[in-house]
Amino acid sequence: MSSVRHIGIIAGNGVYPSTFAQSARAQAESIQLHVAAFENETEESLIAPLVDSIEWFRVGQLGKLIRFFKKQGVTEAIMVGQIAPKNLFDLRPDMRLLFMLAKVKERNAESLFGAIANELAKDGITLLPASTFMEDLLATEGLIFGPKLKSRAWDDVHFGQRIAKESARLDIGQTVLVRHGTVLAVEAFEGTNACIKRGGELGRGKAVTMVKVSKPNQDFRFDIPVIGAQTIMTCADAGVSVIAVEAGKTLILEKDRVAKLCAEKNISVVGFASIEP
Repeated sequence: MSSVRHIGIIAGNGVYPSTFAQSARAQAESIQLHVAAFENETEESLIAPLVDSIEWFRVGQLGKLIRFFKKQGVTEAIMVGQIAPKNLFDLRPDMRLLFMLAKVKERNAESLFGAIANELAKDGITLLPASTFMEDLLATEGLIFGPKLKSRAWDDVHFGQRIAKESARLDIGQTVLVRHGTVLAVEAFEGTNACIKRGGELGRGKAVTMVKVSKPNQDFRFDIPVIGAQTIMTCADAGVSVIAVEAGKTLILEKDRVAKLCAEKNISVVGFASIEP
């Protein structure tokens, strides 16, 4: 008999944490899931019925989080779901996080999450890739949902891909909105949904294409591009007609609902092969 895997879920907002929990339950024979939930972020009603234990934290309580995981016997952990920027600005770090931050030279997402991974490792906790148990949800190349694209739309996809990769390389953002070879909006700290709304307004809701990529050499333990039903609804409201994502490096959550919404809203979702800038 295989030993029980104790996995800690560092759970942000949205359906991502519950999707992971459902997939883990379906694929692993012997597993226990322990959730580190965050106030004003994690949706308890979605995740609580799927896990063995849950404890609530403020963003910044790294020491308390690690103590909770160790108490539950956690040896592996996964980061799933985003934390709203406003809560990151309200960060109240505990002593362990303060000591960690003092050693970090650049406080971008990659360096901060890398430092957190190192802190977890000190206590025998391995951080798993953010797509663990969800590989079947990764985008594929070509048309995924919605109407077939015309050649003009594919031109915008490839143009947006080059721009988004460069923006991601500079650590600005990983999403751009384009129309007929013109950049309408580039994602920054405001997040993807705000970028979509801004780009849609500038494109006046006509033939706007959204392109989302991973960072060059991105560490997929910390983050992976994600789209879901909320993305489709936001794009529909903004007049975005094409959503293009990087195949093999983007998760599509709530696939059945996404397919239905794409059909209703006449939105295409396509996947493209990776390139480096």
